[in-house]
Amino acid sequence: MSFARPNCLGGTLTPFLYPAFFELPLAAVTRRCPLRTRFPHQFRCNSTAAEQSDAHLDTHASRLDPAADDYALTPFADRCILTVEAGGGGHGCVSFLKEKYIEEGPANGGDGGSGGNVYIQAVRGETSLHKLARRRLIKAGRGRNGQGKVKGGERGTDILITVPIGTIVRELQRHDPIAFMEEEHWKMEQEEEEEEVAEGQRSYRKDRWLVYPGTIASELTRMKFPKLPPPRRSHLAALEPPAPMWLDLDKHMETPLLIAAGAMGGLGNPHFMTPFNSRPKMATRGDEGLKISLQLELKILADLGLVGLPNAGKSTLLRALSNSRARVGNWAFTTLQPNVGTVVLDNHKGRPLVTSRRRNGELRENFTIADVPGLIEDAHLDKGLGLGFLRHIERAAVLAFVIDLSAGDAVQALKLLWREVSEYETLRGKELNAETERRMVTYRPAGTTFPPGDKSDLLDSPHLNPSPEPLPFLSSTPISSKPWFVVAAKADKPDTQANYVALQQYLDQVSKGTLPHPSNRKHAWKRDVQAVPISAIQGEGTQAIPQLMMDLLDE
Repeated sequence: MSFARPNCLGGTLTPFLYPAFFELPLAAVTRRCPLRTRFPHQFRCNSTAAEQSDAHLDTHASRLDPAADDYALTPFADRCILTVEAGGGGHGCVSFLKEKYIEEGPANGGDGGSGGNVYIQAVRGETSLHKLARRRLIKAGRGRNGQGKVKGGERGTDILITVPIGTIVRELQRHDPIAFMEEEHWKMEQEEEEEEVAEGQRSYRKDRWLVYPGTIASELTRMKFPKLPPPRRSHLAALEPPAPMWLDLDKHMETPLLIAAGAMGGLGNPHFMTPFNSRPKMATRGDEGLKISLQLELKILADLGLVGLPNAGKSTLLRALSNSRARVGNWAFTTLQPNVGTVVLDNHKGRPLVTSRRRNGELRENFTIADVPGLIEDAHLDKGLGLGFLRHIERAAVLAFVIDLSAGDAVQALKLLWREVSEYETLRGKELNAETERRMVTYRPAGTTFPPGDKSDLLDSPHLNPSPEPLPFLSSTPISSKPWFVVAAKADKPDTQANYVALQQYLDQVSKGTLPHPSNRKHAWKRDVQAVPISAIQGEGTQAIPQLMMDLLDE
């Protein structure tokens, strides 16, 4: 019995197309691969359990302490301006019945199809708005035109926009063609009532009418156009949020929300038949779709936000807790944009890491972590990476202050971080007050008075179609009122035990009220603040963070 085929086939596709051609009998396998030297690429011996465990440890260590170029840069955007446009309606059809014994049949043109709708839905799994920021314009499908034999046009394709949970949708401006048509139609009716316009005196409008192909200009002047039908809105328009739109999508949505209903299609020529004209040569065009410019902004960036000085070990901690491939290195500002990772609590393959339920009773399967770029002193004055990243901190439900135990006094580092966060919170409060005063300014010309309670003098931010109701602000919980804890990183380095003990004593005194909160704010959160010593690069001590995180989320 032969054990293998000649080696001359090794350079062909035979091993891939016919793998059984190179198989060995069971006796050859029991002799621990004796032909391995002759055919090294065809046989593989099983490694021992010790070798597998060593390989696993090597892989784990290399992932936490990778090379400088071993990282994946995830696109990220937490705000964007997006223009959505509902689908326009299809045109009506000008058609006539044509049969063998009917030379000039009546009109049988179909109506145009309605345009597609635009929906929005907040779903789990989305962590960024970068996909929408790249598109800028999202347009639903246009309805198909009507056809002969009274065949109506097909509806346009609907569009679904998926956003992360915690997205704020605010309307910037709106272009509603139907509103202009309704106003124009009302004015025309007023004029016709005053002037009593006859049936044949209405002129041809290119933007509203379609005529039979081949109709010349001289014939258009002799045609009698009927009265334009009133503008129509889709019955789904009643489901749209009131303008100006302001949505707080802070929960997972099982069904999408309609934000722009498609326009109605045009009418076919049978709608304009009269006892004196059974063959009208005109149909109406489809309406244009609603166009809205929206500002999307993430109010809740992640469940846990990592705050710390540069090179404190935040990205390494993110790698240790999740499968993120954030850039790490032994230099400052390795992170230039927030990285969002997901910590899986229950992958439905065994016992979950931590058992926790949401407020609605649903079992929590994961939570998200945001690695915010490092803060430096006077970051609230837009130094370093500045205010753009302090803004991300206020969008996390729980804060984790990552302190490097080997980089000096841990208590002073914690106070420095809280000082920057507190100063930024003060700046945000001043901006909010200034914006409120600007919105509530009233303008009253000299010699004029307004009745009390009249909202016509309330100035709002500039919109194409301003609403008497001012837009609500993007409000969130103050940063000092959020639950927080301290991650004492790099605890495996020598001479860090005393620094950790001093940090723990300081946090105990803050929790008991003996010492003030690091932010020096009156209503700051200081209920049983804890410090977790870890070595992220070794993967040690990080197992306690998910349970602590779930306890704080429940509070």
